[in-house]
Amino acid sequence: MPRSGDDQMEPPAYTGGETTGFVSPAGDSLEGPIDLAETLDLRRPHRYPIRVVGDALSSRGILHGDVLIADAAAEPRSGAVAIVMLHGEVLVAQLAYQKGQWWLRSGRQGRAPVAVTEEVEIWAVVAALVRDRM
Repeated sequence: MPRSGDDQMEPPAYTGGETTGFVSPAGDSLEGPIDLAETLDLRRPHRYPIRVVGDALSSRGILHGDVLIADAAAEPRSGAVAIVMLHGEVLVAQLAYQKGQWWLRSGRQGRAPVAVTEEVEIWAVVAALVRDRM
């Protein structure tokens, strides 16, 4: 198909089929494009992408600007990262279950855990993390 404005033809898109040299033993395992919506199961009505603001959980590898996939249907579990509402503020915290009580732990040194009471809503458990930069 000609490019607009000149008579040159565009080269065909590379599909991995026509190569020079030896045939790659991995050629049988080439896969097509990755559909992140399918991989992350974003078509479910209870799955939501949430962008992280701040670095409170950088010790867990969750950085400012990362996208968390929150699952509002998942059961809370100790050690999981969760999206919580505390006094009307949306926070990301690690869950801990001790002595019959849920606790929220920040990744920041010296910050005391917060007990989950009627003022705290565990909204979703983080199912995946997406980072669009290195």
